[in-house]
Amino acid sequence: MAEMITGLWAAMATPLDADGKVDHAGLVKHGKWLMANGCDGLVPFGTTGEGTAFAAGEKLAAAEALLNAGVPAERIALGTGCAAVPDTIALTRAAMGLGMVHAMVLPPFYYRDVTEQGIEDAFAEIIDGVGSDRLRVCAYHIPQVSGVPVPAAALGRLRQRYGAIVAGVKDSTGDFESFRAFRREAPEIGTLVGAETLIARARDEGGVGTICGMVNLVPQLVRAMMQGHAGTADMEAAVGCLEAPFIPTIKAVLAAQTGDAAWRNVRAPFRPADPARAARIATALAAIGSQRAAE
Repeated sequence: MAEMITGLWAAMATPLDADGKVDHAGLVKHGKWLMANGCDGLVPFGTTGEGTAFAAGEKLAAAEALLNAGVPAERIALGTGCAAVPDTIALTRAAMGLGMVHAMVLPPFYYRDVTEQGIEDAFAEIIDGVGSDRLRVCAYHIPQVSGVPVPAAALGRLRQRYGAIVAGVKDSTGDFESFRAFRREAPEIGTLVGAETLIARARDEGGVGTICGMVNLVPQLVRAMMQGHAGTADMEAAVGCLEAPFIPTIKAVLAAQTGDAAWRNVRAPFRPADPARAARIATALAAIGSQRAAE
């Protein structure tokens, strides 16, 4: 069993059918495409996957579809963090019942005035509630979206308390000093970045990889950055092509890239992005890729 998530893992976009339900066949197809294009693992139902918009049963059924299609359980890290700790425990235990051990866990969100000790208590309650030495928690630090941080010092104390169960952290702030704080306060865990433009710097300072959304659109470029064959400027140009809102734009660009209009389907409160604008973005990303291949 892998002790932590390392390398290039995809924060998967979630394909939906016309009724807004998860398209299991589409999810499997996309997951296998991502792994064939250099991904080491898959993270369904994170931020890019509209994770908080899906019920626990939907997430488990989708993960089971990936498993049944032959994706190894150790190559899947399900997003299991919920606003209520008991829901996080139940979903994580159910995921482990399907054979998965990696869970990407948000701290309980909604209340913004919680203390560092309170967040530490919540993670401890989750780990104790799941009650398995096989569990490998990757804490999810994205306070600009969730409103609640994962304090680096608290994560360090949790590692001392629970050992390898507290395996990693995904830092999606885009702030390199935040990455450095995790490396300083919790040096034994695997620190990953979510911001693709920080991949090279993080690799040079002890980071173990990335869980990112741009790999849905430009996997070869992200893999090249991981291997040191592409510069940050290439990724800055690619990221700069995208427009807010980020998730509907990613899905609309996927629709333009694949010719599958169903990729534009999103869950409320999102609305589908403009297809003409997405087509222009897809063209710009292809130009960046072509320029990179010619060098």
